Amino acid sequence: MKLAVDCRMSGKSGIGAYLDNILPTLIEDMCSTANSSAILLGLPQKRYDELKSRKIVGLEKCESVPCEIKDFSIKETIFFPRGILKKINSCDAYFSPYCNIPGNIMGGIKIPIFCTIHDIIFLDIPLAGRLGTFLRKMFYLRAIKKSAEIFTVSNFSKGRIQEKLHCKKNITVVYSGTPILYEATRLEKGEKTNTIIFVGNIKKHKGLGTLVEAFKKFRAGFSSEDFSNSALPPRLLIVGSKENFRTKDTALEKTISGAEENDIVFTGFLPDEKLKTLIEQARLLVQPSLYEGFGVPPLQALYCGTKAVISDIDVFKEIYAALPVTFFKAGDVDDLARKMREVYFDDSPLPDFEHIYSYKNSAKIILNAIQNRLEN
Repeated sequence: MKLAVDCRMSGKSGIGAYLDNILPTLIEDMCSTANSSAILLGLPQKRYDELKSRKIVGLEKCESVPCEIKDFSIKETIFFPRGILKKINSCDAYFSPYCNIPGNIMGGIKIPIFCTIHDIIFLDIPLAGRLGTFLRKMFYLRAIKKSAEIFTVSNFSKGRIQEKLHCKKNITVVYSGTPILYEATRLEKGEKTNTIIFVGNIKKHKGLGTLVEAFKKFRAGFSSEDFSNSALPPRLLIVGSKENFRTKDTALEKTISGAEENDIVFTGFLPDEKLKTLIEQARLLVQPSLYEGFGVPPLQALYCGTKAVISDIDVFKEIYAALPVTFFKAGDVDDLARKMREVYFDDSPLPDFEHIYSYKNSAKIILNAIQNRLEN
C-alpha cells in the first residue's frame, strides 16, 4: 500500500502536534512491508531532518513532496496544483490530520480519503461570527462528503459530529495520547515549585477567565501560617501571550493588564523541552476548559508527576475517568478555588496509574482502519 499524508501543518501547535506525534509510527508501520511507501505532502525540511536524525525506519521509502499551498484557502479548495494531485492519486489512499481536503475544478483527489475532525467547536460554540461559522460548517460537510471514513478523538466528538452534521458515514474514535517527548524522557521527578500552570490557547472556551478569578480567591484565602519555612506564595503560569488575551469583561481585563501584581505570569511561546520542565516543576496543572475535543495537557502533567485539576465537562469525564485527576464544576470559580487549595497543599504523591493513551496506538488504529477499508 502507498499512503499520501498531508503534513503541511507539521511543526504547528494543535493539529500540527497531533500529526507530529503520530507520523513516526505511521511511517514505520506503513513502510514495514515490501512494496509499501508513503508520500509526505508539504513536510517542512526541518521536520524531515528531525525524523532522519531519529533514524525512523522506513523514512527512506517516503517521498517528501514540497507544497506551500495554505490550508483552508481558495487555492487549496479549487485550484490545488494538478501536478501534486497527480502524485497523490498515484497512491492507494490519502490521510489528512484535519478536515481540509485539497481539490481542483479540473479534478481532485480520486483515491479514498480519510480525514480527521477533532471537534466541531465552531458549531457548538460559535467563535467566528455567522459567516465564519457557516464557512467552517461547509468545510466539515465537504470533508464528510469526500471521505471514505472519518476519524475523531473522542466519543464526545463523535456524538457531536453525528448530531450536528448528520453524519452517516463510519466514524472511528482514535484517542489522542501523551506526546512522544513525555513518553521517551520520563525523568525522576524533582522538587515542586510554588507554581500552578495552565497550558492552552487563550480563547474563551478554554475557561481562562474562570481560572484567573479562582486564582485570585485562592490566593486571598492564605494566611501567614501557610507560608512558613520560607515558602513562597503561589504563582500562576499561563503558557501563552498576554497580548492575545481578549475578553469583554472589564474587571478581568484589569486583572490581566496588571497580571504581574497578582503573581500571574504569561510565558509567551515555549519550546517543548522548556514547557515539559515547567510542568514537571509545577505543583499542579489546571485545565478549566468549557469545551474540548480531547484535551492533552492533563496527560502531560500526569506523566510528569504533576497533579491536575480539570473541569467536569463530558469529554474530560470520558477521557480521565480512570486517571487520578481532580474534577471541579465547570465555570464555578468558588469550586475551582477550593479544589486548587486542596490539591496545592496535598503533598502525597500521585498514585500509580495505567498509561492508557498513546500516539503510537493512535497511529496503528488509523493505519489499520485505512487498510481494512481498502481491503473490503
